Amino acid sequence: MERKTGFNTKLLHDKTSLGFAQREILPPISQVNAFRYESAEELERVFQHKSAGFAYTRVGNPTVAAFERRINELEGGVDAVAASSGMAAITAALLTVAQSGDEIIAGTGLYGGTIDLFRDFEKLGIRVVYARETSEQTIKRLITDKTRAVFAELVGNPSLAVLDVPRVSEAAHASGVPLFVDSTTATPYLAKPLELGADVVIHSTSKYVNGGGNSIGGIVVDGGKFPWDFKKHVALKDFSKYGKLAFSVRLRTDLWENFGGCMAPTNAFLSYIGADTLGLRMERICRNAEKLARALASTPGVEVNYPTLPGAPYEELAKRELGGRGGGILAFRVGSKERAFKILNSLKFAMIASNIGDLRTLVIHPASTLFLHSSQETREAAGAFDDAIRVSVGIEDVDDLIDDFVEAVKANR
Repeated sequence: MERKTGFNTKLLHDKTSLGFAQREILPPISQVNAFRYESAEELERVFQHKSAGFAYTRVGNPTVAAFERRINELEGGVDAVAASSGMAAITAALLTVAQSGDEIIAGTGLYGGTIDLFRDFEKLGIRVVYARETSEQTIKRLITDKTRAVFAELVGNPSLAVLDVPRVSEAAHASGVPLFVDSTTATPYLAKPLELGADVVIHSTSKYVNGGGNSIGGIVVDGGKFPWDFKKHVALKDFSKYGKLAFSVRLRTDLWENFGGCMAPTNAFLSYIGADTLGLRMERICRNAEKLARALASTPGVEVNYPTLPGAPYEELAKRELGGRGGGILAFRVGSKERAFKILNSLKFAMIASNIGDLRTLVIHPASTLFLHSSQETREAAGAFDDAIRVSVGIEDVDDLIDDFVEAVKANR
């Protein structure tokens, strides 16, 4: 039996790393708006999708396509569409299957920006039904004949709740509903949602995929296995001839193309080369995060949330779905907002910034920033308590990070 290729080897040597026109080892940056053709007939065929080719970068670009193929291969999908941001990716993905009068089920412990987006969905006539917990039982109870998708985060941010993908997908599929999973905080290094039962995977590539904090972007990966019922999913009926590929075809040639939320070629290039080190970065980040979480958990006056800590609510799920690793985010509570701010302001190495997935350790007070427009109930459901600090752990020497945080905590009792 042929030995299975390791993550980093696959990342650097699989087919997406080959086949560039001039034998480059990286995709060239096609920083152009349009592509010329020798005849009007040839361009017509490209516009009709009867011939392969690129016409206009909003619709398709070689550099962006190279990045799409790379992430699609990592996730094991049939097609991937890169967008200008993670929010653009979520928007395009869900509007591909839902229209006015339809419903989407979502967990309450979502990223604050996603919750804000869903308020705009309500204005478009798409009702978002929030589950107190995204479990098999809850999903079964909430699904109606108007439900068009279940949307959840694989690892919540900053709640760090871990989604039981096999059970939730089974519950959704029993009612003919697909499961869309935002896997930004997990990355393909920790988990492959499509293999676990999800139908569509979404990433904010601005985070761990890029890794350097230099390019906003998002991507949608279609698993290509969901049996679409075009009487239920009316938004896809004009694409019914594509069968199980109806979602990805409509996404690419309709919603995403018309909304104009394309990824810039330079951003695609920077995220492509950033992904080269995804495995190495995540290995170091996860190791640092667990060590920092354990050190803080043994520090008086601190309550730490990290998936793999002994007795953590999602410890067993993290073992099953994340390979026993907890990811790069941890959160800790310190008793009051005032104390949280003092600790943040006392840190030497950790930077106060709103991103995650950077090489550098970043910290933030989620309740007053990311969840600024959310109710107290929504904030607390997401783990954004008034006294909570979220940490996106970087690749620094972990002893320096531990000293930095423990000293800041002890100095501000």
